[in-house]
Amino acid sequence: MSVEFQGDLFDLASAPVLGRLRGSVARTELADGAWVDVRRSWVTGAGEVLRALVRDVPWRAEQRTMYDRVVDVPRLVHTYAADDALPHRVLGSARQALTNHYLPELGDSFATAGCCFYRDGRDSVAWHGDRIGRGATDDTMVAILSFGDPRRLLLRPEGGGASIAFTMGHGDLLVMGGSCQRTWQHSVPKARSAGPRISVQFRPAGVF
Repeated sequence: MSVEFQGDLFDLASAPVLGRLRGSVARTELADGAWVDVRRSWVTGAGEVLRALVRDVPWRAEQRTMYDRVVDVPRLVHTYAADDALPHRVLGSARQALTNHYLPELGDSFATAGCCFYRDGRDSVAWHGDRIGRGATDDTMVAILSFGDPRRLLLRPEGGGASIAFTMGHGDLLVMGGSCQRTWQHSVPKARSAGPRISVQFRPAGVF
């Protein structure tokens, strides 16, 4: 797969490095026991990771039934199981760092790594919560690492209401925790103008 990126924007010449989490994460408390943590530029030199994701992930297109027809899912996807080799070493380090930092709250390790490739502003993901498996009944966490063009992630209460926007940039980390998957929904809306962006979502085992 060939995708053009701006080299100066995606720091292609720098080796990727993880920053620290302790004392560097900003938490936003939401209603009903949900919260969101944001750590800006957690991965510096993230351009190398972006290139590896584009090149090495076995991306696939999915389809879904909507009303009376089958439509293309507007993004490419792939999921790495807990024992699968990840496409860049820094992703393994990130998963372990997240486990170390959040274990006292989560009570579990981050295991799987789901990848989504938003090729341009036409790709998106609709409102949803990760409610299959453990996420349907228990508090859990989903940690999202973003690479590439900035895109907005929106959150809104499950029963409806005003949304909250977080713009995720190159190398940024966002963690949804507490009751977020049960009591809130999130989405990545279409954008009028946007370049390629890849998100890597780390989840505990049994959360989908």
